[in-house]
Amino acid sequence: MILQRIVIGQHERGFVLKDKRINDILMPGIHWRLNFKSKIDVIDTRTDLVTTDAVKNLIDSNAKTDLKLCEQHFDIVTLGDYELALIYQRNTLSSVLKSGTQTVFWKANKDRRIERVNTKDEFRVDASLVGLVSKRTGVAGLLEQVSAVEISTKQIGLLWVNGDMIETLRSGLHAYWKQNRSIKVEIMDLRLQNLDVTGQEILTKDKVSLRINLSADYQLSDPVKARMQLNNYSDHLYRQLQFALREVVGTRTLDSLLADKESLNADVFNAVAKPVAEFGINVTHVGVKDVILPGEMKDILNHVVETEKAAQANVIRRREETAATRSLLNTAKLMETNPTLLRLKEIEALEKVVAKVDKISVFNGLDGLLNGTVKLT
Repeated sequence: MILQRIVIGQHERGFVLKDKRINDILMPGIHWRLNFKSKIDVIDTRTDLVTTDAVKNLIDSNAKTDLKLCEQHFDIVTLGDYELALIYQRNTLSSVLKSGTQTVFWKANKDRRIERVNTKDEFRVDASLVGLVSKRTGVAGLLEQVSAVEISTKQIGLLWVNGDMIETLRSGLHAYWKQNRSIKVEIMDLRLQNLDVTGQEILTKDKVSLRINLSADYQLSDPVKARMQLNNYSDHLYRQLQFALREVVGTRTLDSLLADKESLNADVFNAVAKPVAEFGINVTHVGVKDVILPGEMKDILNHVVETEKAAQANVIRRREETAATRSLLNTAKLMETNPTLLRLKEIEALEKVVAKVDKISVFNGLDGLLNGTVKLT
């Protein structure tokens, strides 16, 4: 028989294997052993995790000697369905072990700390860890085990667990352990929102077909009620606006519709605001953006407007002609009784004529110019 010299380093352990089973574990130092049917595997403990099949067989064994070796050299973390393990190195989180697993560590690592978390009843991530989630840290296994959502100001979150709504969440970062449960956070906006109802084909009271584009502003006053009582609150509001618009337009003629859009807006608003308020939706404004007529109706309206404007222009022209005639009559009456005024008008007429004549011959001097050039009968 030959003695075998075995040197185990400070960060090493020696597995004494016989028939692929661990009979002993050698600590750091120099060891002398008889060389017979045994094999020594030197393992570096700085890797911390122990993953060899021999160790697995050792743990699964019920022999007292095997259990003693395990207790002496290994930290064995066996997690249930709703358990997690937080692994800290020098008080810094390094990894997260998921539920339903078994992990083996060397006890030689004195800087390691293992913290078990039972998520069966309390599945919210501790506030001290939420910051790590927000930084998208490189902690192994953390993000895979966590469902996180960030809610902005003027938003609210509805927390659903296994299909049931548990609570409402205010602004901030929220994180939950996902073990064996379905977690969903639905974000709802509390700010003023806009909804457009476009291209609605509607008949007026006088059977004119037109298309109307409508816009509405709304805000969620009770987001929980809106979500729980309606499958889709925006679709519901859209349909209510459609129905109200058809009902109101159907009671008006085209002329009244075009003449008073403000009244149309008010009637649609009144028809929608109260019914949707029962579902936590506050409509603040409704307004018609466009009224689009078909091509032939547009031509007819253009012709009507053109005719109306032509008639108005004709009335104005006749009024001006009447005023001019009345002015001429008044001037004639004044000149009939005032010879001097009549003579001034003659000279004014002569001035206009001379301005348009290139050459003029005058006979009988100034008297001929004044008396002979212009004669009034």
